[in-house]
Amino acid sequence: MVKIRLRRMGKKKSPFYRIVVADSRYPRDGRFIEEVGYYNPMTDPNEIKIDKEKVQKWLDSGAQPTETVKTLLKKSGAIE
Repeated sequence: MVKIRLRRMGKKKSPFYRIVVADSRYPRDGRFIEEVGYYNPMTDPNEIKIDKEKVQKWLDSGAQPTETVKTLLKKSGAIE
């Protein structure tokens, strides 16, 4: 199954996440198919940038977002 999920980046105690499309069997920070955005929780306010067209293409293809990514997509306006 293809999932839209977070990939942790950055150094210790200052996380930075990329929103990626990956096969559910791949490790969290391992291989991925495509990067569709990023999320930085360390800034105030939190920085969210998402390519809405890519996300919509993957959702139409059957990709399932994780709960956290679904919340971020709703905040950014990519989905209702």
